[in-house]
Amino acid sequence: MSDRPDIDRVTYWKTQIRRTSILLIVWFVVAYVMSIFLAETLNSISFGGIPFGFWMAQQGSIFVFVSLVLIYAVTADQLDKDAGVAESDDSTSAPGESH
Repeated sequence: MSDRPDIDRVTYWKTQIRRTSILLIVWFVVAYVMSIFLAETLNSISFGGIPFGFWMAQQGSIFVFVSLVLIYAVTADQLDKDAGVAESDDSTSAPGESH
């Protein structure tokens, strides 16, 4: 395995911006469209005995937000590894240590 990264800087940032844009679109759809604008329409669907629009606004959006953060963290870490800019355990300091 060589020390040369698999992707260049331009590809890295295009990928990061595309991923961030997609995740922000999902966030917008869940937070505003489903939880606010379509809440009344979604309330005609029952989810565990609770109107789906209400559930989405109160609980479902939180699950989606946490999932988006996890997806971003995992995929960004993988992209960092592919680009050769990932942090290694020895490159980070323990609490109280300085670099």
